[in-house]
Amino acid sequence: MLQLLIEMSIRCAKPPPLSPASANGNTDKQERSTRGGDKTDKETQEFRHIRASRLTDIKIFIRSSQQNFDDGVFLLLLAPVLTCCLPLVLPLDCSDIHNNDNSQLSGVYTIYPIGATSAVQVYCDMDSDGGGWTVFQRRMDGSVNFYRPWDHYKKGFGSAAGEYWLGLESLFHLTLRKKFELLVDMEDFSGNKVFARYSSFSIDPESHEYRLHVSGFTDGGAGDGLSYHNGQKFSTFDKDQDPVSRNCARQFLGAFWYDNCHDSNPNGVYRWGADATIFAVGVEWHRWKGVNYSLKTISMNIRPVQ
Repeated sequence: MLQLLIEMSIRCAKPPPLSPASANGNTDKQERSTRGGDKTDKETQEFRHIRASRLTDIKIFIRSSQQNFDDGVFLLLLAPVLTCCLPLVLPLDCSDIHNNDNSQLSGVYTIYPIGATSAVQVYCDMDSDGGGWTVFQRRMDGSVNFYRPWDHYKKGFGSAAGEYWLGLESLFHLTLRKKFELLVDMEDFSGNKVFARYSSFSIDPESHEYRLHVSGFTDGGAGDGLSYHNGQKFSTFDKDQDPVSRNCARQFLGAFWYDNCHDSNPNGVYRWGADATIFAVGVEWHRWKGVNYSLKTISMNIRPVQ
């Protein structure tokens, strides 16, 4: 019985098969470089490490336990250990959590956009249009300062339970693995709620300055505030990458995919409604409320295309 159980453990510990390109050694190195690196190799190494560790634990447990218990008790104790041979499934985004259990409520969850060591907390919207939306940006009360440098926007900041930015690197890896749609929800200080929806959303890797790709607009009352920004690089006050000579992030006190300069400024200064003290620096969506109106709430949410 001991040898049989060890053989079962070894079968459980086998890594997933390589993709055809990796197996044949024909992976396009340039594509892997520009789209996030050798993820297949890295994930296989992580899998091998996890499975090898589990296999060692199983062997030790089997040998020590069999010496002290009869077969019935031994198998009963062994059952939880063997369950660790089941596939290790970590949610990439909120849709994975929702699809696994559609009774889950909206709230803060942990996802793994880059792999087993990339745990990050996000707010999952499980209510809007069937649920499963991963919120990567949210403004709601002005409690978090969004006028931040490049490194902060790359890594993310804030709290998923309140105002936060997920992080450009995590966002890139999310949109690399699946085709996503985008839903932008917003509310003014009179309680009016609208949205803008886009059938396709993704960003490039940092080597391409996290360039924005967004298309397929559907109007939910907000108007199209993002098509103007399509194709632009991400800019912060300390990394000016907009296509004009002025620094749009500095001028409008935010960080975004600025063109010349914005139709929307979701990461601008949180102000209370209409305020023209400083031109267009608020949390704005011009196509709905015009210039110099700062929204009460806005969230940018993505979900794999159904």
